[in-house]
Amino acid sequence: MTPMEKVRVFYDRVGNTLTVWFGDPQDEYVCEETGDEVILMKDRTGRVIGFEKLNFLVPAQEQLQFAFEAVSV
Repeated sequence: MTPMEKVRVFYDRVGNTLTVWFGDPQDEYVCEETGDEVILMKDRTGRVIGFEKLNFLVPAQEQLQFAFEAVSV
């Protein structure tokens, strides 16, 4: 397993979607809807490289905030 180099987070306030990539978006090969309005983006090997949450709303007066935590395995 290679370490994650980047996590890319995109919030589309107009489309109400939150997209998170922890792999290269250009490697996207197939998408799979999991239910709960979540779509997984996978590469050719079936490895999840990102996800999209549909109908993700942040009130207009607020900003999207997030935090990352490093976990050793």
